[in-house]
Amino acid sequence: MSTKVVEIKTLKVGKYIVLGGEACKIISYTTSSPGKHGAAKARIEAVGIFDNQKRSLVKPVDNKVDTPIIDKRLGQVISIQGANVQLMDMENYDTIDLSMPEELKDSIVEGVEVEYIVALGNMKIMRTRGSN
Repeated sequence: MSTKVVEIKTLKVGKYIVLGGEACKIISYTTSSPGKHGAAKARIEAVGIFDNQKRSLVKPVDNKVDTPIIDKRLGQVISIQGANVQLMDMENYDTIDLSMPEELKDSIVEGVEVEYIVALGNMKIMRTRGSN
């Protein structure tokens, strides 16, 4: 697993965190002020990148958590077979089979370049090149 350990207080909305073994994007980050006998606590709400499941975490801000190392890559669509897309990585020319995201169904056609991410052994197409 390619992860990095950071303190909770360094996290921000839009960054990534590992919760339940899944890479998640932080959608909400709030802290409570320290009490008389305790440390400040952080409440983090996050959504899984690959499974879209909502997860939350409440811990002291001084605790450490894992953050995934996310590799953003570029690929070209070679062929489309139903709900699957075959990509060629533009850097090392490997071919990869990935599932087609629902929101990009209309914009993915053969020959178009797409951006995809690799995190914790999973891959996902994020957007087509030149849009968004």
